[in-house]
Amino acid sequence: MENAKKITVEVSEDLLRSAQVQTGKGISETVRRGLKLLAAAQSYKQLREMKGKTKFFKTYDELKHDRQ
Repeated sequence: MENAKKITVEVSEDLLRSAQVQTGKGISETVRRGLKLLAAAQSYKQLREMKGKTKFFKTYDELKHDRQ
């Protein structure tokens, strides 16, 4: 892990338990995953705003053929 910072955070026990059930991991990994999702949220928002604004020059069949 690059340049880690140790932090102390107070969170609701119910929220932490619920998040841990979703990740299946311990406290540290659960918090890391949550922070990564939050950090990525802006990028996801920008991608959603681009929906329908990008022009493709290949058909679906051409794109599908490229994968083979």
